[in-house]
Amino acid sequence: MQAMIGPQRIVCLTEEPTEVLYALGEQDRIVGISGFTVRPPRARKEKPKVSAFTSAKIDEILRLEPDLVVGFSDIQADIAAELVRRGVEVWISNHRSVDGIVDYVRRLGALAGASAKAGAYADDLQRGLDAIESETALLPRRPKVYFEEWDEPIITGIRWVAELVRIAGGDDVFPELSVEPLAKARILANGDPVVARAPDIILGSWCGKKFRPEKVAARPGWDAIPAVRDGELHEIKSPLILQPGPAALTDGVRQIAGIIRAWSEKPSR
Repeated sequence: MQAMIGPQRIVCLTEEPTEVLYALGEQDRIVGISGFTVRPPRARKEKPKVSAFTSAKIDEILRLEPDLVVGFSDIQADIAAELVRRGVEVWISNHRSVDGIVDYVRRLGALAGASAKAGAYADDLQRGLDAIESETALLPRRPKVYFEEWDEPIITGIRWVAELVRIAGGDDVFPELSVEPLAKARILANGDPVVARAPDIILGSWCGKKFRPEKVAARPGWDAIPAVRDGELHEIKSPLILQPGPAALTDGVRQIAGIIRAWSEKPSR
């Protein structure tokens, strides 16, 4: 029997490495996961939960004796630094685009000694996106789409979300903000810029709490927005779109594409 190569005991501080490793059939390497993990559902039953997003149970992680801890972004920098000081090898990815997510699958697979499987999976994810883009290119019209990541303060969508909106047949109304990697750079002082850009569709994904379309519609001046006037306010559950992993490239983008298709097929006003 061939020995398993790559790290044998991986702790995943966010959901996307867990989802990728399960998809590759490498879940036996995972010894700890984020408490926010919902995909795949079985992971929550099979693996101990040792972290949130901005905090982690350092001592519990150390007891698991990981040979690799995988996290995401500057927000987990303090967790990573503490683990590194305690002698743990840590990889913090910082991908923010659709291409970055696809490449992340390849890189994580390579780290886990599963390059071939990861390459095939990444290719499959890309083919799925290409198929959606080909279908939505045939839609009779493209909506202007406003994506809201948080409500107080108002935070607009990150880059991979804007790119998935485009693939799904729409155009993000804040393209200049979407390229900003940090959430603080995507904060709007008030709702006036959204009113001015007059989106046809509003998508909400408030990380950690339920999107409230009636609350959004009641904001001062927002009754003039076409999306509010026409009742085009939709929730995309945060695990489907705010995790830079396979969920966003599959179920997330498909849900957005369905909303855009339904809008495009309505008689224009």
